[in-house]
Amino acid sequence: TAPGPRSYTTLRDEAVKLFNSLQQLESERDPVPLMQGVLQTCLDLPPLVDEIYCQLVKQTTEPPAPGGQGDLHYWQLLTCMSCTFLPSPPVLRFLRFHLDRTENRLPASEMAKYACFIREALEKTKGRECVPSLEEILVLMQRQEMICTVHCPGAPACSVAISSHTTAEEVAQELVSRLGLSQSPNLFALYEQSRRREQPVGSATLLADVLTRFE
Repeated sequence: TAPGPRSYTTLRDEAVKLFNSLQQLESERDPVPLMQGVLQTCLDLPPLVDEIYCQLVKQTTEPPAPGGQGDLHYWQLLTCMSCTFLPSPPVLRFLRFHLDRTENRLPASEMAKYACFIREALEKTKGRECVPSLEEILVLMQRQEMICTVHCPGAPACSVAISSHTTAEEVAQELVSRLGLSQSPNLFALYEQSRRREQPVGSATLLADVLTRFE
Protein backbone atom coordinates (compact mmCIF):
# COMPACT_ATOMS: atom_id res chain seq x y z
CA THR A 1 0.00 0.00 0.00
CA ALA A 2 1.07 3.59 -0.50
CA PRO A 3 2.38 5.45 2.53
CA GLY A 4 -0.39 6.97 4.65
CA PRO A 5 -0.46 9.95 7.01
CA ARG A 6 2.22 9.85 9.69
CA SER A 7 2.87 11.54 12.97
CA TYR A 8 6.31 12.98 13.59
CA THR A 9 8.30 14.21 16.55
CA THR A 10 11.08 16.82 16.36
CA LEU A 11 13.26 17.23 13.27
CA ARG A 12 16.26 16.14 15.32
CA ASP A 13 14.56 12.92 16.40
CA GLU A 14 13.37 12.21 12.86
CA ALA A 15 16.89 12.81 11.52
CA VAL A 16 18.19 10.20 13.98
CA LYS A 17 15.49 7.75 12.88
CA LEU A 18 16.43 8.29 9.23
CA PHE A 19 20.09 7.72 10.03
CA ASN A 20 19.16 4.43 11.70
CA SER A 21 17.10 3.50 8.63
CA LEU A 22 20.12 4.12 6.41
CA GLN A 23 22.23 1.86 8.61
CA GLN A 24 19.57 -0.83 8.35
CA LEU A 25 19.39 -0.38 4.57
CA GLU A 26 22.90 -1.73 4.18
CA SER A 27 21.91 -5.27 5.15
CA GLU A 28 18.22 -5.24 4.19
CA ARG A 29 17.27 -8.12 1.89
CA ASP A 30 14.21 -6.26 0.55
CA PRO A 31 15.18 -2.58 0.66
CA VAL A 32 12.21 -1.20 -1.29
CA PRO A 33 9.74 -0.56 1.60
CA LEU A 34 12.52 0.98 3.69
CA MET A 35 13.52 3.25 0.81
CA GLN A 36 9.92 4.34 0.33
CA GLY A 37 9.68 5.12 4.05
CA VAL A 38 12.77 7.33 3.90
CA LEU A 39 11.39 9.13 0.83
CA GLN A 40 8.01 9.66 2.52
CA THR A 41 9.63 11.20 5.58
CA CYS A 42 11.63 13.57 3.34
CA LEU A 43 8.45 14.53 1.46
CA ASP A 44 6.63 15.26 4.72
CA LEU A 45 9.63 17.00 6.34
CA PRO A 46 11.49 18.91 3.57
CA PRO A 47 14.26 20.22 5.89
CA LEU A 48 15.54 16.63 6.08
CA VAL A 49 16.13 16.33 2.32
CA ASP A 50 19.59 17.91 2.49
CA GLU A 51 20.46 15.79 5.52
CA ILE A 52 19.70 12.55 3.67
CA TYR A 53 21.58 13.65 0.57
CA CYS A 54 24.66 14.40 2.69
CA GLN A 55 24.38 11.10 4.54
CA LEU A 56 24.12 9.17 1.25
CA VAL A 57 27.13 10.97 -0.21
CA LYS A 58 29.06 10.06 2.93
CA GLN A 59 27.98 6.41 2.78
CA THR A 60 28.96 6.10 -0.91
CA THR A 61 32.36 7.73 -0.49
CA GLU A 62 35.11 5.11 -0.13
CA PRO A 63 32.79 2.39 1.27
CA PRO A 64 34.32 -0.76 2.88
CA ALA A 65 33.03 -2.95 0.00
CA PRO A 66 32.64 -0.90 -3.22
CA GLY A 67 29.97 -2.43 -5.41
CA GLY A 68 28.73 -4.71 -2.63
CA GLN A 69 25.06 -5.07 -1.70
CA GLY A 70 25.15 -2.36 0.96
CA ASP A 71 26.98 0.11 -1.29
CA LEU A 72 24.54 -0.46 -4.16
CA HIS A 73 21.54 -0.05 -1.85
CA TYR A 74 22.83 3.42 -0.94
CA TRP A 75 23.32 4.30 -4.61
CA GLN A 76 19.82 3.04 -5.39
CA LEU A 77 18.28 5.21 -2.68
CA LEU A 78 20.34 8.15 -3.95
CA THR A 79 18.86 7.45 -7.39
CA CYS A 80 15.32 7.54 -5.97
CA MET A 81 16.09 10.76 -4.09
CA SER A 82 17.36 12.40 -7.28
CA CYS A 83 14.08 11.61 -9.07
CA THR A 84 11.99 13.00 -6.21
CA PHE A 85 13.74 15.98 -4.57
CA LEU A 86 16.19 18.71 -5.48
CA PRO A 87 18.66 19.53 -2.70
CA SER A 88 19.60 23.10 -1.83
CA PRO A 89 22.19 24.72 -4.17
CA PRO A 90 25.19 24.14 -1.85
CA VAL A 91 24.30 20.47 -1.36
CA LEU A 92 23.61 20.11 -5.09
CA ARG A 93 27.13 21.35 -5.88
CA PHE A 94 28.55 18.94 -3.30
CA LEU A 95 26.52 16.08 -4.79
CA ARG A 96 27.62 16.84 -8.37
CA PHE A 97 31.24 16.85 -7.26
CA HIS A 98 30.69 13.43 -5.67
CA LEU A 99 29.10 12.10 -8.88
CA ASP A 100 31.97 13.39 -11.03
CA ARG A 101 34.53 11.93 -8.65
CA THR A 102 32.83 8.54 -8.68
CA GLU A 103 32.74 8.39 -12.48
CA ASN A 104 36.39 9.40 -12.71
CA ARG A 105 37.61 6.95 -10.08
CA LEU A 106 35.42 3.98 -10.99
CA PRO A 107 34.67 4.20 -14.73
CA ALA A 108 32.38 1.51 -16.18
CA SER A 109 31.38 0.37 -12.66
CA GLU A 110 27.79 0.06 -11.45
CA MET A 111 28.42 3.04 -9.17
CA ALA A 112 29.52 5.16 -12.15
CA LYS A 113 26.37 4.14 -14.04
CA TYR A 114 24.21 5.22 -11.10
CA ALA A 115 26.18 8.49 -10.87
CA CYS A 116 25.49 9.22 -14.55
CA PHE A 117 21.78 8.40 -14.15
CA ILE A 118 21.51 10.60 -11.07
CA ARG A 119 23.18 13.56 -12.78
CA GLU A 120 20.73 13.36 -15.68
CA ALA A 121 17.76 13.01 -13.30
CA LEU A 122 18.75 16.11 -11.35
CA GLU A 123 18.48 18.15 -14.56
CA LYS A 124 14.81 17.16 -14.88
CA THR A 125 13.53 16.86 -11.31
CA LYS A 126 11.24 19.68 -10.17
CA GLY A 127 9.64 18.12 -7.11
CA ARG A 128 6.97 15.51 -6.62
CA GLU A 129 3.48 15.43 -5.13
CA CYS A 130 3.95 11.79 -4.11
CA VAL A 131 6.92 9.62 -3.34
CA PRO A 132 7.75 6.94 -5.93
CA SER A 133 5.52 3.88 -5.89
CA LEU A 134 6.99 0.49 -5.02
CA GLU A 135 7.01 -0.33 -8.74
CA GLU A 136 8.81 2.90 -9.59
CA ILE A 137 11.45 2.28 -6.93
CA LEU A 138 12.07 -1.18 -8.38
CA VAL A 139 12.64 0.16 -11.90
CA LEU A 140 14.77 3.05 -10.63
CA MET A 141 16.98 0.54 -8.84
CA GLN A 142 17.63 -0.96 -12.29
CA ARG A 143 17.90 2.46 -13.99
CA GLN A 144 14.96 1.57 -16.22
CA GLU A 145 11.63 3.08 -17.27
CA MET A 146 8.13 2.08 -16.21
CA ILE A 147 5.48 0.81 -18.61
CA CYS A 148 2.18 2.65 -18.32
CA THR A 149 -0.97 1.24 -19.92
CA VAL A 150 -3.43 3.80 -21.31
CA HIS A 151 -6.92 2.76 -22.43
CA CYS A 152 -8.07 4.70 -25.49
CA PRO A 153 -11.75 4.93 -26.57
CA GLY A 154 -12.29 3.06 -29.82
CA ALA A 155 -8.72 1.75 -29.90
CA PRO A 156 -6.69 -0.98 -28.19
CA ALA A 157 -4.92 -0.16 -24.94
CA CYS A 158 -1.51 1.40 -25.51
CA SER A 159 1.63 0.73 -23.51
CA VAL A 160 3.86 3.76 -23.02
CA ALA A 161 7.33 3.84 -21.46
CA ILE A 162 7.57 6.65 -18.92
CA SER A 163 10.21 7.97 -16.54
CA SER A 164 9.85 9.73 -13.20
CA HIS A 165 9.71 13.02 -15.14
CA THR A 166 7.13 12.22 -17.86
CA THR A 167 4.08 14.50 -17.85
CA ALA A 168 0.51 13.70 -18.85
CA GLU A 169 0.81 16.10 -21.79
CA GLU A 170 3.85 14.26 -23.15
CA VAL A 171 2.02 10.92 -23.00
CA ALA A 172 -1.10 12.39 -24.61
CA GLN A 173 0.99 13.82 -27.46
CA GLU A 174 2.69 10.48 -28.03
CA LEU A 175 -0.66 8.67 -28.16
CA VAL A 176 -2.11 11.23 -30.57
CA SER A 177 0.85 10.63 -32.85
CA ARG A 178 0.57 6.83 -32.58
CA LEU A 179 -3.15 6.87 -33.37
CA GLY A 180 -2.67 9.12 -36.40
CA LEU A 181 -4.70 11.98 -34.90
CA SER A 182 -2.09 14.73 -35.24
CA GLN A 183 -4.24 16.63 -37.73
CA SER A 184 -7.44 16.31 -35.70
CA PRO A 185 -8.98 19.61 -34.51
CA ASN A 186 -10.00 17.94 -31.24
CA LEU A 187 -8.19 18.37 -27.95
CA PHE A 188 -6.92 15.27 -26.13
CA ALA A 189 -6.18 14.63 -22.49
CA LEU A 190 -5.61 11.76 -20.09
CA TYR A 191 -8.21 10.80 -17.52
CA GLU A 192 -7.68 9.10 -14.19
CA GLN A 193 -10.47 6.65 -13.39
CA SER A 194 -11.24 4.90 -10.12
CA ARG A 195 -14.30 3.14 -8.76
CA ARG A 196 -15.67 6.39 -7.40
CA ARG A 197 -14.81 9.00 -9.97
CA GLU A 198 -13.23 9.96 -13.25
CA GLN A 199 -11.23 13.16 -13.62
CA PRO A 200 -8.86 14.71 -16.15
CA VAL A 201 -5.15 14.60 -15.37
CA GLY A 202 -3.52 18.03 -15.51
CA SER A 203 -1.17 18.43 -18.47
CA ALA A 204 1.84 19.15 -16.22
CA THR A 205 1.05 16.29 -13.81
CA LEU A 206 3.74 13.64 -13.54
CA LEU A 207 2.39 10.23 -14.53
CA ALA A 208 4.56 8.65 -11.84
CA ASP A 209 2.57 10.54 -9.19
CA VAL A 210 -0.70 9.25 -10.68
CA LEU A 211 0.62 5.68 -10.53
CA THR A 212 1.58 6.14 -6.87
CA ARG A 213 -1.98 7.21 -6.09
CA PHE A 214 -3.26 4.08 -7.82
CA GLU A 215 -0.92 1.97 -5.72
